[in-house]
Amino acid sequence: MIAVSIFLLPNGTFFVELLVVLVILLVVTKYILPPLNKAMEGRQAKIRASLEAADLARAEAAAADDERAKVLAQARDQAREIVAFAQTTSDQVKAEAAGRAQVEYDRIVSSASGEVATARQRAIDEASARIGEIVFDLVTKIVGREVDQNSHQDLVREAVAALNAEANKGTSR
Repeated sequence: MIAVSIFLLPNGTFFVELLVVLVILLVVTKYILPPLNKAMEGRQAKIRASLEAADLARAEAAAADDERAKVLAQARDQAREIVAFAQTTSDQVKAEAAGRAQVEYDRIVSSASGEVATARQRAIDEASARIGEIVFDLVTKIVGREVDQNSHQDLVREAVAALNAEANKGTSR
């Protein structure tokens, strides 16, 4: 007899092959897949932990960056305050120095003006006395006789008045 094989009907080798596949599948499922699944779950846990650590590190870095920016802003504000204080202090020192210099200038000018006025008055007094003597001598020589004390004082007063008028003209210019 001729064996006719109908491909829709399984023959005996099919069952053997099916049994071998089922045994291999059972061995793979029982002995190979659990360690692989365990290794994959461990790897996934490590990856999750790494991602959580990275998120935590990112959050810490952001917080540190915010803190750094805050400290930097405070330092800038403090530097501005220091510069403003130094500028204010500098302006005060300049104003005080200018005030002291003006007071010293006024004192020196006042002192010098007083000395000049005193020297001027002394020169006028000396000149008046000397002119009085010269006038008295000239009058005596011109008139040929002695002039009395009253006439002499009148001449001196006139000469002093003329000198004062001349001196006042010189200072008012």
